Amino acid sequence: METHILVIDQGTTSTRSIVFDRNFTPVASAQREFPQSFPHPGWVEHDPRDLWETSLATMCDALARSGLTAADIAAIGIANQRETTVLWDRETGEPIAPAIVWQDRRTADLCNRLTAEGCEGLVAERSGLLIDPYFSATKIGWLLDNVPGARSRAERGALAFGTVDTLLLWRLTGGAVHATDATNAARTMLFDIHSGVWDEDLLRLFQIPSAILPEVRDTAGAFGTAAAWLGREVPVLAMVGDQQASLVGQACFSPGLAKATYGTGAFMLLNTGDARPRSRHRLLTTIAYQWDGKRTYALEGSIFSAGSTVQWLRDSLGIITTAAESTRLAAEADDDQPVYLVPAFTGLGAPHWRSDARAMLSGLTRGTTRREIARAALESVGYQTLDLLEAMRADMLDAGLEGAEAVIRVDGGMSDSDWTMQFIADVLGNPVDRPVVRETTALGAAFLAGWRAGLYGGPEEFARNWHLDRRFSPEMADDRRSSKIKGWRHAVAQALHAQDGPSTRTEDRCVG
Repeated sequence: METHILVIDQGTTSTRSIVFDRNFTPVASAQREFPQSFPHPGWVEHDPRDLWETSLATMCDALARSGLTAADIAAIGIANQRETTVLWDRETGEPIAPAIVWQDRRTADLCNRLTAEGCEGLVAERSGLLIDPYFSATKIGWLLDNVPGARSRAERGALAFGTVDTLLLWRLTGGAVHATDATNAARTMLFDIHSGVWDEDLLRLFQIPSAILPEVRDTAGAFGTAAAWLGREVPVLAMVGDQQASLVGQACFSPGLAKATYGTGAFMLLNTGDARPRSRHRLLTTIAYQWDGKRTYALEGSIFSAGSTVQWLRDSLGIITTAAESTRLAAEADDDQPVYLVPAFTGLGAPHWRSDARAMLSGLTRGTTRREIARAALESVGYQTLDLLEAMRADMLDAGLEGAEAVIRVDGGMSDSDWTMQFIADVLGNPVDRPVVRETTALGAAFLAGWRAGLYGGPEEFARNWHLDRRFSPEMADDRRSSKIKGWRHAVAQALHAQDGPSTRTEDRCVG
């Protein structure tokens, strides 16, 4: 009897597979790391074979550890790192080059030129995104122009493009299905998120032939049948980008509900329902999920450095030996030493989107110790969350929509730190809710696949099964909160001003 769901959670440095039961409980999991390569400054690559091989291996391992067989699996769901770009030969299935990872910055000059030429209005209007190397379009173009013969092969339909979900589906189905879902398509800079189709003007702008593109389907629905990799054929019934999977896993199905995921970076998504607000505060408008042909939208803000800031304390400064030590030091810090860290190690994300910004420590005195620096590192996550939340509320107000709910739901590795979550609640002035099940990315994909398999009820039932571990309520006095926020904004202004230079804007050649 088919009683379980198997989820592939394919991330940036490792792949996990998790088996969930009828009660949304993970019963077994397996994880394998794989290498990233950095062939040039700003370049980040994967071997696409590693993405597939670790997915297959962890699926088999998790199934074996659960004590189940493929006959017990009702469906497979896939959650994946977004924007990472792969091109492969349609006939052989072999990649033509390494995958270009979402973190890669090799197309920054092209993005700056397109922005200077006035193209950002067109891109934002159609795709909901800003022009940035983060997204897939310029990565595709780079591969087509730099792999010998790639462009001509693409134009005659001999190559296929995919983000990681599409690559895994292709391999699972033995090359029978070339498809993606709406959440992943929405991260390419090529997809019209209003009409739900690949956009001809964007394809022309980025010089991408339509012949390489996958079919776009619902987030929850039939994606094909995985061949007998596990011992028998199993349907694939969900594919979803990892941050949207977390939004679903946190049961944020109503407009105004928001979640924040704290990992290496951090991502905050706010459900806006069927409304598609156009951000005036440099946030992204994206597709939260799509089922039965109906799209639900979200505002999204990205924080480039969250957990990686703690890694910097450990690996670069050497002032801590474990991530947990940062919490202890922060709790011991002197309240009369107002130190601020702007963690722009690879630039600042939303709402600034300044890839040229660099990290800055301010407020240092002879009395500053590693305790105050550790506190500043953890507090920077809270301040950046505040910047995102305020931008989201302003965008909702501009659009004539109700703002974010009072409570933010959190997950990710940093959510284990009670001290950090309490500070986030304090600086936001809002409660922060941490769920019992924190594997929310995999849980979201499991729910979507299980729902379509008939194993689970719909979103309403799933939301009733969301359980609170702990609520962190604001405790900081208003005057102290205001003072600390003022200090943060001054520090950010210093970091941005240090990189300000003359405008490079040229005559517009794009019509927004």
